[in-house]
Amino acid sequence: MTAGALENRTAGSVPRTTGERVSRFISKSPVHIVLGLIGLVWLLPSIGLLITSFRPSSDMRASGWWTVLGDPEFTLANYQRVFEAEGMANAFLNSVFITVPSTLIPLVVASLAAFALAWVRFPLRDTIFLVIIGLMLVPVQIGFIPLVQGLRPTGLLTNFGAIWLTHAAYALPFGIFLLRNFFITLPKDLIEAARIDGASNLGIFRTIVVPLSVPAIASYGIFQFLWTWNDLLVAMVFLGAGNDELVLTGRLVNLLGSRGGNWEILTASAFITIVVPLLVFFTLQRFLVRGLLAGSVKGG
Repeated sequence: MTAGALENRTAGSVPRTTGERVSRFISKSPVHIVLGLIGLVWLLPSIGLLITSFRPSSDMRASGWWTVLGDPEFTLANYQRVFEAEGMANAFLNSVFITVPSTLIPLVVASLAAFALAWVRFPLRDTIFLVIIGLMLVPVQIGFIPLVQGLRPTGLLTNFGAIWLTHAAYALPFGIFLLRNFFITLPKDLIEAARIDGASNLGIFRTIVVPLSVPAIASYGIFQFLWTWNDLLVAMVFLGAGNDELVLTGRLVNLLGSRGGNWEILTASAFITIVVPLLVFFTLQRFLVRGLLAGSVKGG
């Protein structure tokens, strides 16, 4: 392709005048409007929950949350009451202390296992991978009794170790499947060149695979963080229902039973429960789509 042809092609793809820019924007406006409306509909419940959590109890019972547009009146008393009197602060710390290790442990183990299944040759490699895929079909509930019986002699049932191991065990099959499908799309020549230069498998994983796989690793981390943060069943089984051990989801369930009429308490507690997942998702959402698309293009 000549320089003139390249220039003409580039000029045809990039609008130079204001009229061309306006015409392109108008042609895409219907799509943007539809997507914006869909996003607004999805966000409307969360927006209403946020506004309601800051409204005084008397206003909340007298009118809908949308009335704040004409007569805005907000208070922090709902959140102060939730953190001081309803035990949400302790439940928040419990959720953080459970979620962070339960995300990091499977993230590290799944990454190493996926690299081995993608780039390290050993006997029965494909068979092991098929078994791991089969484990994705096992429901969480079916393993509770064997897990409790197996962990009871270790003494882990009395602390957070049991729930860390349980979340990690159930997260590994999906994580290995997702990351392995991404790792095998990496350039083979790059891996082989590193081996010729004398790099070990661990060195290749640390210096080549991980930097090139940040989207996939981050997307898996988002999934695992959201699943663990929103979990109630595993926490109730291994930590019990005591007030000191409750996570945010468990505390919210208790409030629904004991404070069903206190809307100001429930809305503030519910928003505290969802604010961290929202921050994590919106911060790392660009990695989520890139990682899932790249991992689904090619199989081994």
